[in-house]
Amino acid sequence: MSASESSGTTRPSAMGRPRDSRRDLAILDATLALLTEVGYEQLSIEAVAGRSGAAKTTIYRRYPDRAALVAAADEHRAPAEPPQLAGEDLREDVHSLAAWLARSISEQDVGLLGAVFTGMRNDARLAQAMRRILRRDQTAMTDGLERLAPGVATLFAEVAPALIVHRVVVVGEPCDAAFVEHLVDDILLPLLRRT
Repeated sequence: MSASESSGTTRPSAMGRPRDSRRDLAILDATLALLTEVGYEQLSIEAVAGRSGAAKTTIYRRYPDRAALVAAADEHRAPAEPPQLAGEDLREDVHSLAAWLARSISEQDVGLLGAVFTGMRNDARLAQAMRRILRRDQTAMTDGLERLAPGVATLFAEVAPALIVHRVVVVGEPCDAAFVEHLVDDILLPLLRRT
């Protein structure tokens, strides 16, 4: 035991000051705002530094490149946890999950979705990071479905988000209760019950 440990004091870390969580939030919020405003291709660490009030070196210490920064910002704005599924009725669970997913996607800024999708197409590092996040989120979202009806989780995860994004981004219509009912009863359940 060192003298400082025995006296109850702790030495400062060799790494410097403790990390300021407010600075982290400012950096991630600035990244999301700029990503929506200018897109992934025009997003720069310099612009994020200017918007957040952080030094470029501070940002680079936390995130090695633009792709890592955008992936972290996307995780920061991630929606709440998916609902706990009862596991007794397939329709009830699919409806609960589809309604949550529709709400989560609808609440996102369309410009942000487009910027991330474009960035994924053009930057392999961003695509890899985002796919890792999406796979993790997909597992969390569909775990209860898989227990209820083996084989349906993957199909749900492929079809439901695609149709919801299409509704929000391409069609420009809200994912209201009528749309969720249509999605569940006319599209998802017939597909899932065939699995």
